[in-house]
Amino acid sequence: MDQVFAPWRIEWIKRDEQNPDIEACVFCEFPEMDADRENRIVARSEHAFVLLNNYPYSPGHVMVIPYAHTGKYGDLTDAELLDHARLKQRTFDALETGLGPDGFNAGLNLGDGAGGSIDDHLHTHIVPRWQGDTNFMPVISDTNVIVQALEETYDQLHEAFAAQDGARVVDAETAVTFD
Repeated sequence: MDQVFAPWRIEWIKRDEQNPDIEACVFCEFPEMDADRENRIVARSEHAFVLLNNYPYSPGHVMVIPYAHTGKYGDLTDAELLDHARLKQRTFDALETGLGPDGFNAGLNLGDGAGGSIDDHLHTHIVPRWQGDTNFMPVISDTNVIVQALEETYDQLHEAFAAQDGARVVDAETAVTFD
């Protein structure tokens, strides 16, 4: 099979520039914009934020990203490390509540050789997994099938983050915030 029908992806594919408003680092600039939903920032804390992955391995694939621009884990302060860890914990809780996966893959791509597309701003990938979620597409045809639109995933996770203790919600267009 050479083609998979995913009509919602055409806007992303046909855009003239990947991020026309971004001059330097997308992970630094997205949180500064007043466009959380558009940029798919679903939650924020003092030192980090949660961003839906544009090319998810499965529904709910997110990244927990410190605001500090560094590619080196050791550069984070104690406060940044603790906040990043706490937001990862909240993210697992929100994914369990919002999507009900059977498990997770989580990890960092650190350094040029790690395979990440952005290696100068560290981020933790959290990928929800379900029993039997691997099919013939990635194995045989080197193709991933995206089974849920990012907008629907955003709504589910926004609601799940909003239901957590300590959540501050402005509206559905703004990321849920934790102090």
